[in-house]
Amino acid sequence: MKPLALVGPTASGKTEASLPVAQALGAEILSVDSMVVYRGMDVGTAKPSPGERAAVPHHLIDLTDPAEPFSVAEYQRLAMDALDAVERGGHEALLVGGSGLYFRAVVDRLEFPGTEQATRALLEAEAAAAGPDALYRRLAETDPAAAARIEPSNVRRTVRALEVAAVTGRRFSDFAHAWESYPPGNVRAAGVEVPRPVLHARIERRVDQMMPGLLAETRALLDAGIGGFLTATQAIGYLEAADCIRGTIGETEAAARTVKRTKTLARRQMAWFRRDPRIRWFPVGEEGAIGAAEAIIGYLGAREDGP
Repeated sequence: MKPLALVGPTASGKTEASLPVAQALGAEILSVDSMVVYRGMDVGTAKPSPGERAAVPHHLIDLTDPAEPFSVAEYQRLAMDALDAVERGGHEALLVGGSGLYFRAVVDRLEFPGTEQATRALLEAEAAAAGPDALYRRLAETDPAAAARIEPSNVRRTVRALEVAAVTGRRFSDFAHAWESYPPGNVRAAGVEVPRPVLHARIERRVDQMMPGLLAETRALLDAGIGGFLTATQAIGYLEAADCIRGTIGETEAAARTVKRTKTLARRQMAWFRRDPRIRWFPVGEEGAIGAAEAIIGYLGAREDGP
């Protein structure tokens, strides 16, 4: 039984629509979101509320503390266990979220090479000493296909690509070949398509509404010693809120930066999902995904093969 999915960019209303969709389909929800896995990060991630999680069983939320190491490979292992448990219980699995990598980790069982902390630490030290350009040039020389997919300024991904090559003896791009294949039998997916001006307005409203709660939540995280995690991950909203709390920027600037970075995230999410031909897109307006809930239920509930 292949899983069903409801995907799309942040602030498109997926969480709101997922409840009636899941209830109509007799499904349990598996989150495919890279940030709701962290406990204590609720406001800035727009995590489903306790009431929403009580209305429909949710999985893959609050898996780890922010300060603990957590990888997409670990997420994949937990997701496979959750998927098996839902199916053994006789229910449909409805994947809901906006992380394209986590989505494909579940539906396509992508292979993720392991990590080696000592190797990574050496590469990070080299990047700090010689600068990101030197590290990126090495990657471009040894694995041009991988370098072409990574921004030169993205030190984290450059380090990861070089680490994989050092640990496995294989180029990082070798692992990515499977990412270009989209087996149609692996998932039946509906995508939420929001006009960019409408989505931007929804993002602005969301950030405006969440800022007071986000500042309070971030202060609690800082008091708990999680500031290093927020900086290292560049967590959208939390990094800006931390800067505001420290007095580096004002609340208005923190909100503006959060809006800007969230819009960039939404654009990247859509670029990722657009590459997947299995996703059937459902246009919505200012009401967000809830406006297409009935059509999505009809499509996902049809269960025939194909996109």
